[in-house]
Amino acid sequence: MSWKVIAIALIGVIALGGLLNWEISKNQKLTASLNESNSKIKQLTDELSEQKEINADYGKRINSLHELDTKHTTELTNAKAEIDKLRIDVSNGTKRLRVKAECPKPEANTAESGSNESSARLSEAAEQDYWRLREMMTENEKQTLYLQDYIRTECLR
Repeated sequence: MSWKVIAIALIGVIALGGLLNWEISKNQKLTASLNESNSKIKQLTDELSEQKEINADYGKRINSLHELDTKHTTELTNAKAEIDKLRIDVSNGTKRLRVKAECPKPEANTAESGSNESSARLSEAAEQDYWRLREMMTENEKQTLYLQDYIRTECLR
């Protein structure tokens, strides 16, 4: 064999080795890039799963608060209806509004004895004030119960 054939073969082997080295390097870069992409995909998948759990929990909390709101709104509406019914019954005379009161004793004038002995009644303004006060007390009670339930449901978890 001549030295030219050996030189050409040697140059060919070196060129093929360089080409193989270049391909291996390119393959390693692609593999590293793929691993990095897989890592990012795993991270994004984990974040998506976490967000799904957060959304599911948030949905449960919203439903819980909706049920709580519905319950207390219904209770408040029923309490107001009961007060309105009682007010109508008192107006119609079906029921009586009893107020513990002390009337001042009249001075000793026996000549008019029995002339002012009708049952004590509230003035119309005082009666309206009574009903409004009763409504406000009921509203405050129901609102307080709602807020206590809200705190138990949302803040003390």
